[in-house]
Parts: sequence; structure tokens; C-alpha cells
Amino acid sequence: MKILIIGGNGTIGRTVSRYFSKKHEVVIAGRNTGEEVVDISSSETIEALFKKIGIQDAIICTAGEAKWAPFNDLSEDDFYIGIRSKLMGQVNLVRIGKKYLNPNGSITLTTGILADDPVLMTTSAAMVNGAIHSFVKAVVLELDNGIRVNAVSSGVVEDALDKYEDYFPGHNPIPMDKMLRGYIRSVEGKANGEIIRIYD
Repeated sequence: MKILIIGGNGTIGRTVSRYFSKKHEVVIAGRNTGEEVVDISSSETIEALFKKIGIQDAIICTAGEAKWAPFNDLSEDDFYIGIRSKLMGQVNLVRIGKKYLNPNGSITLTTGILADDPVLMTTSAAMVNGAIHSFVKAVVLELDNGIRVNAVSSGVVEDALDKYEDYFPGHNPIPMDKMLRGYIRSVEGKANGEIIRIYD
């Protein structure tokens, strides 16, 4: 398969890219690193990327940001960081990317445990993750050509524990190989419209 991985050099993306590169033809894209440059908060750069790399069999997104801060400190613009990047960035990947997928292709988005089990200072991120879950379940009702869309929603992964451990007291860290199974299931399996939860 030809697979585009956006965010393929990030914490989760590195593990995902390493696996799929062994079996498939992979293009890694990112805002600052990768073979190709894309800012998912910009529809124009998404469209330009697909015009350059052409038709794919699968799209994986492990990119997207949201503001972490106490709710009382969040401005309207702070909320729009997550809305423009992680939410609309991934929505636009589906909206634009479906035109550049072979029949029966797949799109895998990334959310996280905050949609179901939020912690302090994650109001914006939790909101965005939950919105993506609803989007995935709804959009598959209207896609043609057998195109599948899923979201992988993981707990805090082991490789990010140093950065996020204080935010997730008592949470079980998710081994990277267990997290990876969600992406394998989405891309190489037949799941469609699913939120693939990997929490414990």
C-alpha cells in the first residue's frame, strides 16, 4: 500500500511509521520535519500535499495540537488552537484526502483518552477529542468508494510519560506496541466508523 503518515516523526508517529515502512510505501509529512511539509490547520497546504504525492491507499494522522491550561485561563483564541489544528485539521484531511484515496482506502485519525476520561487543564483538548469521535461516527455514513475512517484513542503512551505523567496521576501508561495495534487494526483490518480505544 501507499500510505501517507502526517506527524510521522512525533512521539506516536515514529512508532507507527517504523511499522508501516517495513511493509508498505510510506510518505512522512509534518509541519517541521518529514519528507513533505504540511500544516493541517491550513486546507491549502493539505491540498498542495496531495497534489504533489498523488493517490494513496491510506492516510494516517498523528498530528494536531490543543491548548492545555486551567479553564479559567483559557481565552476564546486558546480554544481555537485545538479547533483549527487537531479538530478541523483532521476533518479537512478527510474532506480533502478522500479525493486522493484509491477505492477501499482508509483514513485513521488520532484522539486520546481525554475524550472519555479528562483530567485537569484539558477542557479544550477533551472537547476536541470528543468532537472528532462524533465526526468519525457520522462521516462514514456518507463516504463513497468503500473509504473507511476510524480514530485511534490511546491513553498516555510510555514514550510520553516523562512529559505528561504529572497530568495523569494513577493512569496506566500504554506500551508503544499496544498503542500501535490500534493503527494496524484501522489500516490493515476492516474497521470502519470506530473509535479504537486503547486505555489499559
